[in-house]
Amino acid sequence: MRFLLVEDDRDLAQGLSSSLAQSDYPTDVVYNGRDALSACLQHSYDLLILDLGLPDMDGLEVLRRLRKQGLVAPVLILTARFDLDDRVSGLDAGGDDYLAKPFALPELEARLRALLRRGAPVEARLQFSDLVFEPATLQASVGGRDLGLTAAEATVLELLLRRPGRVVSKTQFLDAIYDHAEEKNPTMIEVFVSRLRRKLADAGSQTQVRALRGLGYRIEPDAGGAAA
Repeated sequence: MRFLLVEDDRDLAQGLSSSLAQSDYPTDVVYNGRDALSACLQHSYDLLILDLGLPDMDGLEVLRRLRKQGLVAPVLILTARFDLDDRVSGLDAGGDDYLAKPFALPELEARLRALLRRGAPVEARLQFSDLVFEPATLQASVGGRDLGLTAAEATVLELLLRRPGRVVSKTQFLDAIYDHAEEKNPTMIEVFVSRLRRKLADAGSQTQVRALRGLGYRIEPDAGGAAA
């Protein structure tokens, strides 16, 4: 998955790109409309973040040209223009969502996740050892036995399954579960992981969630006993 960020403020662009990369969203950056048009001809992006106040052409014109070029990826318009007429014009030009500056990073990432879900095809099941997970329904089972996961537990499991052998940090879990900064409580991740472990153990699963102190969690085949 790769994003394209079109933003002429270089400091903002680099900061956003770095933040998105930390959330596992690799992002290319261009600073004007012509480079955006060229980049979309050369690469297939999963999502675009487009500023309207570009130095060489209006962002709405860039968006219209991108759609004519055949761009089908969702586009989040990011701009200091916040009047109703501006929002309507942006959506009519081919935008899928609109976020006015200044904005909070958690809200931006929540909107990006929503756009990705909206345009995502039905995903194939994820499987690890004896554990099967259905992304479309958030159902997990071991040997045909449903684990009865809550939405938060299912989100934790899905992030682990999408990064087999890799560590998932608490910050990544928090960003996936909560949309607003004031709701984020790192200790809740420990609760969700504990519940998930218990349900895996109750089902006799050969899969475990291992804690790596100070780093996060990783999903592994059970090597003879659950991690503490």
